[in-house]
Amino acid sequence: MQTLKYTLVDVFTAKAFGGNPLAVFHDGSGLESKTMQKIANELNLSETAFICPPQKPQNQVSLRIFTPQVELPIAGHPTIGTAYVLAYLKMLPTQDGINEWTIEENFGDINVTVQKEAEKIIKIEMIQPLPVFGETLTRHALVADLLSLPKSELDFRYPIQTVSSGLPFLFVPIRSLAAMREINFRTDVWERHFSGDPDRQHIFAFTNETEEDNSTVHCRMFAPAMGISEDPATGAASGPLGAFLVEHGAVSHMEEGLYKIRSEQGIEMGRPSFIDITVVKKKQKYREVKIGGSAIVVGQGELYVP
Repeated sequence: MQTLKYTLVDVFTAKAFGGNPLAVFHDGSGLESKTMQKIANELNLSETAFICPPQKPQNQVSLRIFTPQVELPIAGHPTIGTAYVLAYLKMLPTQDGINEWTIEENFGDINVTVQKEAEKIIKIEMIQPLPVFGETLTRHALVADLLSLPKSELDFRYPIQTVSSGLPFLFVPIRSLAAMREINFRTDVWERHFSGDPDRQHIFAFTNETEEDNSTVHCRMFAPAMGISEDPATGAASGPLGAFLVEHGAVSHMEEGLYKIRSEQGIEMGRPSFIDITVVKKKQKYREVKIGGSAIVVGQGELYVP
């Protein structure tokens, strides 16, 4: 019997039982992929992460990320949450100021910064792959049906479009906060019309009406293909969301080419999450996309593997 230690952390929140929960296993070396997948299914969190030794000596760690059903090539809240655990448990050395790490994921090397002040971890940020814009979807009635909304509740100022920073999401603009609260995701419609297309499997609805005054956008994400009925905070979608908002003129820049966006998500689930998004676009080209936020450790545990 093998005993595996893990830390439970809530990501994109400063309060326990908010944000997106994540289990971070301290040592995944030697575990088979199928065992990692079974563990993720057993815990049944939106994602479970396994820290492994890096392949490249200059990098800090390698990371494997699993939903209850699939392994992901890259993900936001597991990257942010794992970096927080590495700093919190002093598994990697940190000092006050900005600490720069490189975490290997299946998609590639991901640069992460850990901001620390007076021995307190203030913020974790990750640089995401530059966004790739996919095709737009013009079947508005079908999308409205998927969300159990009247077609008039779609925001026709912006397209329904796939954007990816390593993992594609279909972004669906909604007119109002009231409509966002009324969404009832129809898995029967999803199975018939969306499940077979990897570029349109993960549905991300948003509106620029927000609950919090300092938020820019209010969001909900549905991913049955991952085994996630609804996700309280989706880091992998947040960089692409920021790029979508910039691309279609939905946000204004702070200074030339620099956009600061705050996303709120998980509120309908009772798990408020807040994700900071930075987009740099100059001379019509995206130069950098970052997401960041805080986290909090809520528990430790052991899992026994035969």
